Amino acid sequence: MDRIRILSVLVTVAGVILVGRYLQKSVFEHSTYRALATKQYLEERNIPARRGTIYAQDKEGETFADKTLAYYPLALDTLKYSVWVVPKNVQNPDEAAKKIKEIFPELDELALVGDFKTGKLYLPPIVRRVDKTVAERVTKLELRGVLVVPEHVRLYPEGALASQMLGFVDREGAGQYGLEEQYQNLLVGQAGKITGEKDTRGRFIATLSSEDSRDGASVVLSIDHAVQFMVEQKLKEAVEEKFDAKGGSVVVLNPKTGGILAMASMPTFDPNKYNEVPTEGQKVFLNPAVSSIYEPGSVMKAVVMAGALSEGKVTPETEGTFSNMTVVDGYEIHTAEDKAFGKENMTQVLENSDNVAMVWVADQLGNDLMYKNFSQFGFGEKTGIDLRSEISGTLPALKNWRPIHRATTAFGQGIAVTPLQMVSAIGALGNKGKLMQPHLVEKIIYPDGREETIAPKEVRQAVSEQAAADVTKMLISVVDNGHGKRAGVPGFYVAGKTGTAQIPNPAGGYYEDRHIGGFAGYFPANDPQFAMVVKLDEPQGVKFAESSAAPLFGEIAAWLVNYVSLKPER
Repeated sequence: MDRIRILSVLVTVAGVILVGRYLQKSVFEHSTYRALATKQYLEERNIPARRGTIYAQDKEGETFADKTLAYYPLALDTLKYSVWVVPKNVQNPDEAAKKIKEIFPELDELALVGDFKTGKLYLPPIVRRVDKTVAERVTKLELRGVLVVPEHVRLYPEGALASQMLGFVDREGAGQYGLEEQYQNLLVGQAGKITGEKDTRGRFIATLSSEDSRDGASVVLSIDHAVQFMVEQKLKEAVEEKFDAKGGSVVVLNPKTGGILAMASMPTFDPNKYNEVPTEGQKVFLNPAVSSIYEPGSVMKAVVMAGALSEGKVTPETEGTFSNMTVVDGYEIHTAEDKAFGKENMTQVLENSDNVAMVWVADQLGNDLMYKNFSQFGFGEKTGIDLRSEISGTLPALKNWRPIHRATTAFGQGIAVTPLQMVSAIGALGNKGKLMQPHLVEKIIYPDGREETIAPKEVRQAVSEQAAADVTKMLISVVDNGHGKRAGVPGFYVAGKTGTAQIPNPAGGYYEDRHIGGFAGYFPANDPQFAMVVKLDEPQGVKFAESSAAPLFGEIAAWLVNYVSLKPER
């Protein structure tokens, strides 16, 4: 009897367990098992979105104002293919590896066999970025577990051209540095999705649903393709062939709109091969035009003089008699060649690039007005250009100024700027004193064809219109009669200023044997179409910027006036 009871209890318990398991599988875990069953014959795949194109402008026509506009792609997506392998689905690893090796001889056949035999669900792509013809050869092999997957690959058709301005796109599709990072969310688009039924070999045999991808928007830059190319060539020649310099930058902008026409720096890199740049050399990814500061030297005298004119402290005819040196806070300040120029008017002060006279001009302004003038031109703050890596430069806080700060900043020492800040400031002098916000993107083109134009933005009136007109005449005289002669262009008025900038020594003071050659100006001076800054880092075999930066400025300026077919002014 006891045995019967025990057996009955065991049968009852077993029945309860079976019913419970049935309820668990069929009711409580129904969705899980349904998903597993569905996964056997259904698959979801992403449809890659095309990243937006970055265009430069490509102008053709008789005159600058009437040029018809075309676009030139600086960065675009192109369709390539990757070869993926699902090892657990590979039926004959040795045969599969042999056939793949025939198409891609650079691969290691033994390593492929080893990978295929792991039985893993996933391996990184064994080959990436192959053309359609090669991808079709792989597809025709009909190897189970070997997949050919399309992908949009970022291509930079001109290699290193404008690379530091553009940045690059990494393997995960994220923009890094430059415009690619700045406009990542606009350019990237949104991937689509396709759900389909697959056969036992994992191949799609029917599409059940799909969601289209949405391509990214494209952007049109103010950059002129021809100008960018020419500027890079001229800069490369100057850095590598003429002056054996450590590097350099050139920025050209339209002073009336703030649109950047060219932005070039050396050394540079090829964004198609960004992954080949060693870790220790990746500083080259930064754009020195907006991410590197320097003390501009005598180029800054144009800005200080404009401030003194605007505040009514001097006129172009104001005269003074100046020695070869002066003493401020116990520090001796000398003229560049320790020469006394004697009696000079303010135009001659700029022509001679007289440090001692500029200290006197700064004294007329005083600390408050000097600081205000620098701030009005945007020094000590970012310009607001659409590049994320921009830095603000260095303008010492007014509360920390002593007379020596006022004196040295008058000739461009003790204040640090980016090349972009400097060209923006000099451009304001050519734009009737109006400071414009520099920009690169002029138009956004959305995938549906809709276009959005980005309007130029005036930041502020940096100096009075009269002061800008006066200093323009003075800077023309600098090019005609002073140290800027080699920046001149026959038949045109060019306004500009040289700057032989000393390089600070971290141990204190300045290096005796190193300098930066600079020139900043605008032309045609009476109706400027271009403002430009040239900076050469440690040029060899020359002592002053009039022999390095000035002639480079002149070469580029001569090409530009011919390119846009400007009529000579004189």
